[in-house]
Amino acid sequence: MSNVHLIDHPLVQHKLTLMRRKDASTNTFRRLLNELSSLMAYEVTRDMAMQEIEIETPLETMRSKVIDGKKLVFVSILRAGNGILEGMLNIVPGARVGHVGLYRDPKTLVAVEYYFKMPQDMHERDIVVVDPMLATGNSASAAVERLKELNPKSIKFVCLLTCPEGIATMQKEHPDVPIYTAAIDRQLNDHGYILPGLGDAGDRIFGTK
Repeated sequence: MSNVHLIDHPLVQHKLTLMRRKDASTNTFRRLLNELSSLMAYEVTRDMAMQEIEIETPLETMRSKVIDGKKLVFVSILRAGNGILEGMLNIVPGARVGHVGLYRDPKTLVAVEYYFKMPQDMHERDIVVVDPMLATGNSASAAVERLKELNPKSIKFVCLLTCPEGIATMQKEHPDVPIYTAAIDRQLNDHGYILPGLGDAGDRIFGTK
């Protein structure tokens, strides 16, 4: 699993543990997700593009590096991906944002697209796809397949949790896409939920059932 990056920083693991607790309120869950996403963004953006600009310090003029944020696109898989999106944008506010709407057919567990909106000039951009859970991998794979049609410079996938089944799907369908995650859990249950997991991330973020 050379393209799977486990982000095991103590702060990431601590906040993830608090999020897993079933008695965590919607407000607490959402706040922790925002904080954890910002921490994960540090690792995910380690190799992002830079540019040099001229600035004036209190003493003299110099050239120094800044993030080329306009070349980066965060793509949220709706709706739960929006929970990670905010934390990522806290770190890279200049990034553009795209959205992919997918729902999982409850009988087949196959991803069905209902929305797709991206910035212009995607062929010039690096994409970071965000979704809290990489479970069966069907939604993630479908989103990446759709994004590859736009010929971006690169694609990464970021999630809080995944499992062997989700990783296997992504590595089979998109072995070129690195996965960044805070945990690799044991397995899926019969309904396609990660065990031990943290429940339905979307419902916990937005307080729905």
